[in-house]
Amino acid sequence: MNAAPHARKVAVITGASQGIGAGLADGYRQAGYAVVGVARSLPPSDEQDYLAIQGDITEPETAQRVVDSALDRFGRIDTLVNNAGIYIGKPFTEYTLDDYLAITAVNLAGFFHLTQRTIPQMASRGSGHIVNMSTSLVDHADSNRPAALPALTKGGLVAVTRSLAIEYASRGLRVNAVSLGIIKTPTPDPESYNQLGGLHPLGRVGEVADVVEGILYLEQATFVTGEILHIDGGQAAGH
Repeated sequence: MNAAPHARKVAVITGASQGIGAGLADGYRQAGYAVVGVARSLPPSDEQDYLAIQGDITEPETAQRVVDSALDRFGRIDTLVNNAGIYIGKPFTEYTLDDYLAITAVNLAGFFHLTQRTIPQMASRGSGHIVNMSTSLVDHADSNRPAALPALTKGGLVAVTRSLAIEYASRGLRVNAVSLGIIKTPTPDPESYNQLGGLHPLGRVGEVADVVEGILYLEQATFVTGEILHIDGGQAAGH
């Protein structure tokens, strides 16, 4: 393999098939990165700077395949964005065991398997950046939108973001998180977002571009680690 691919920074993005993940894949490529996109359903790509990997991130084998494929194709991993996640909102006593297993598998096990395999690659080079996705419901619970399991899992990601940021700061790694409000993504009912703007002090729901810009800010902010950046129209600050 020639030296050129090794000189370009590489970002691994989970949940890359649509919505925020697809926006992040485009944003990082526009910023000059090669991208490894991961999703359960993802068509192959013949783009030189984009490697598409189809797989379930809840399975350790998928995480290993992602890391091995990224290193084989591009020779390095500079950034990992743990974007894949699921949201199940309902009254706490109505959650089923299947709900619990599904949300913890994606939001926690998916994070664990891939992050644990990526960190050694970053630490061996003395640099790297991990970004985790959380929700402002962790900071600002809403009685009209009960979401205990998302809060349980995404709150755990907030805690582990700070923990890993301190554990690996001396090794040159940064770990940050973004805490999102309601973000407008493709849906069969786009009108459903109209009434949700009032949940944010800025009076609108977020766009995918808002999330991409926030994460690319963290990418460039090399003195920022252990930070939870709220991209939520002011929701966490109050109402």
